[in-house]
Amino acid sequence: MEHNQSIAIIGGGVGGLFCGAILSKEGYRVSIFEQHYKIGGGLHQFRRDGVTFETGMHVVGAFQQGGALRRICSYLGIMDQLEILPEDDSCYELFHIGCDQKKYPMPKGAKRFAEALCAEFPEEKENIARYMQELYKICDEVKLYSLENTEVVEASTMPFMGNSENFLKSVGGFINSFTKNERLRAVLAFGNPLYAGEQHKTPAYIHAFISKFCIEGASRFVGGSQQLADALSRVITDAGGIVAAANGVRRIEIEGKSIDHIVTADGAKRRADWYISSIHPSSLFRLLDASKLQRSYRERIDSIPNTYSAFMLYLVFKPGTFPFFNYTYYYQDDYSMTWEHDVYTADTWPKGLMCATPPATAHDVFAEKMIVSCIMNFETVRQWEHTTTGKRGAAYLAFKQRCEQQALCKLEQIFPHIRTCIKSTYCATPLTIRDYYNQKEGAMYGVKNDCNNMALSHISVRTKLKNLLLTGQNINLHGILGVPLTAIHTCAELVGMEYLLNKINKYKDI
Repeated sequence: MEHNQSIAIIGGGVGGLFCGAILSKEGYRVSIFEQHYKIGGGLHQFRRDGVTFETGMHVVGAFQQGGALRRICSYLGIMDQLEILPEDDSCYELFHIGCDQKKYPMPKGAKRFAEALCAEFPEEKENIARYMQELYKICDEVKLYSLENTEVVEASTMPFMGNSENFLKSVGGFINSFTKNERLRAVLAFGNPLYAGEQHKTPAYIHAFISKFCIEGASRFVGGSQQLADALSRVITDAGGIVAAANGVRRIEIEGKSIDHIVTADGAKRRADWYISSIHPSSLFRLLDASKLQRSYRERIDSIPNTYSAFMLYLVFKPGTFPFFNYTYYYQDDYSMTWEHDVYTADTWPKGLMCATPPATAHDVFAEKMIVSCIMNFETVRQWEHTTTGKRGAAYLAFKQRCEQQALCKLEQIFPHIRTCIKSTYCATPLTIRDYYNQKEGAMYGVKNDCNNMALSHISVRTKLKNLLLTGQNINLHGILGVPLTAIHTCAELVGMEYLLNKINKYKDI
């Protein structure tokens, strides 16, 4: 399909890059403007002490044969540019409870996953079978989740919504409906840090989507996630497009009910036929004359709560001292804490952690680094919210040092001798995440979905401005699968859903 239309994309994160690559592939002239010095958003990497760290995308999925991301990347012609390491089949995630030193290894594949649970909870065999059946049923309700051809999705609808009884049940209500065993309930919910799960608010479908995504294809990037951002960027530039880092949009000028032009950091006025925003809608509103949008629309978007953030600890190991493990490690002190990682005092934080040793090569024996994530609310750093990076003051530095030591102490409960392996440490708080991702309150997973008020958190890809579309983790779904699927939904407004899915699904068997 050939087009002569131009697209200006605000934000060079995952959503902006996937939209840009898809539309470049379909003949549009694409320009991306990113405020940060490096493109990628959650894919972006940084270097410390000679070691490269990922900022956000530590676990990926759907790259297995027939997987949605494998199909999308094959359609874009970049699959052979990515080096993916599947996590261990016998244990892609490990859940560790401190109070009884019990470890629950989670194997890949629905059948093996269920068998492992049944081996641990033999009296719950029928309940586990029902849980798995309903989990997959929820995912099957949403055709776009598996890239199945479906009718054209109108932006006024919710393309990731289903109609079954369990779909919009709270995740806690969903899990609890299958078993009264408190230990099993905690085990089924152990992955909630991957989607900022709240027991009585997060819809069950988010739990189902993320769980199936990991069960069927949990993997990692060898050498880091920047490779995907760079590959998407090349699709755009090879088609004659522009990907401009350190040149974000400073102002959006509106005429009537359309965007007339944008002004970028270099002072240039830039016009396009269509504009796509991949940044948080609240950040977008600050770039334009708010009176041009309905007050009720702006107030609703601004009022949507954000998911929690995290304190990130980055460890560089002395060579040959710490064993590499090819799975994601979850730890918490007690079963009762599963839904309470974000409820803490200065003394009780952190309630638990998630850690991984990202692969430097496909054959690592020892780890060169570790990434540790501890859930942290933005309120914990609220007193410094008006400061900027490098200028937050002595009290903030003392706060970071205290948090680092508390996180290390928690890590020692898993790996008692880890401090002897550490060469250097670095850390980041919700303020760092906010400023580098341009993400309101440093939210790890965008806006919060509340099953008790889904209408509040639903943001359409269309806007009140005729030539402005939205994408990114605050629209529909978050994460390495959710954001590309949302990008497809956004791009379908221009090229058509059936047409786009037909082209992508030519690669279903690769």
